[in-house]
Amino acid sequence: MNGGGSAKTALVLGATGGIGGETAAALARHGWRVIAMARKLSAGGAAGALDGVAGDAVRWVAGDALRAEDVRRAAEGARVIVHAVNPPGYRNWAQLVLPMIDNTIAAARAVGARVVLPGTVYNFGPDAFPLLTEDSPQHPITRKGKIRLALEEKLQEAAGDGVTVMIVRFGDFFGPNAGNNWLTQGLVKPGRRLDAITTPGARGVGHAWAYLPDAAEAIARLLEREPDLPAFARFHFAGHWDADGTAMPAAIRNAVGRPETKTRPMPWALLWVGGLFNETLRELREMRYLWRVPVQLDGARLAAFLGGEPHTPLADAIKATLAAQRVT
Repeated sequence: MNGGGSAKTALVLGATGGIGGETAAALARHGWRVIAMARKLSAGGAAGALDGVAGDAVRWVAGDALRAEDVRRAAEGARVIVHAVNPPGYRNWAQLVLPMIDNTIAAARAVGARVVLPGTVYNFGPDAFPLLTEDSPQHPITRKGKIRLALEEKLQEAAGDGVTVMIVRFGDFFGPNAGNNWLTQGLVKPGRRLDAITTPGARGVGHAWAYLPDAAEAIARLLEREPDLPAFARFHFAGHWDADGTAMPAAIRNAVGRPETKTRPMPWALLWVGGLFNETLRELREMRYLWRVPVQLDGARLAAFLGGEPHTPLADAIKATLAAQRVT
C-alpha cells in the first residue's frame, strides 16, 4: 500500500456508468466514503446503481477525466482511484483512453492512492484462448485490444515506479444498470416485448459473462484486503460461463416465461455496413472474433484470495436485468 490517502476513501471516475456506478455502490455498502466524479451531474443527483445509496456515503463532484487538474482535485484524500471512465459512445476512443489513464496515474502518484482498473479480455489474442489466466500472453489483434494493452502497460510501468495498481478483468458485462452491452445491444432490445433472441456467437461456442453487481462486489471485497495485495495485482473474474452459448438464451426465455422464443443469428453483415457510418457499430463489429471461439476467464486466483467469488445465479441475474430494461 502506498501509505497515502485517508482510510476507506475512494474516488470513482465514471460513476454514472455501468461498472463505475456499481463499484461506487458496492464500496459504499462496505463502508467506504465514495467521491463520485462525472462529467455532468444531473439535478436529481445519483443515478442507476447509486439510487439507493445513502447520500452521506457518496459525494458527487463534477469533473472531466481528460483534465488532469480535475482528477487531481477530486482525488485529494483518496486511498483508491477506480478508473471506470470511457469516452461516451466510443467516440474518439483511440485518442482519449490513454490520456485519461495518464491523468489517473498522475493523481494516484500525487495522493498516494492505488489505481483500480476494471479490465476486459480485449487485450488477448487467439494465442491465449480458450482459457485466460492473469499471466496469459497478450497479443491483441484489434485496434481496441492494442489500446487496452497499452493502457495496462502504462499501469504496470507506474507500478514499478511507486504507484500501486489492481487490474480485475471481466467478460462481457450485463445487469440492471449496465449501459451499453452485448446483452441489450444484441440478444434483446430494451423496452420491448421479446419476439426473438439474437445470438452473436457461433453455434456451440462458449462465452464469458460478468453480472455487474457481482463484479463490483468482487472489487469491493478485494479492496477490503488491500494491505495484502502486491504493488501490481491482477485478477480474473470467472463470472457466468455459458459453455455452448445456450445458457444465456435459456435464462432469457425463462425470465419472460416464454420457452418457445426462438433464436436468430446476429446480422454481422448489417453491422459491417452500419459501421461505415456509426462508430459504435464499428467497434462492436471489431469484437466479432470473441464470438467465434470460446473465451473463458480462469478465476482461480481471485477465488483463492477471497475464499470464493461473488456469484448471483444466472436465472436471478437475468430476471433482474430484463426487469430493469423493461424487456417483457
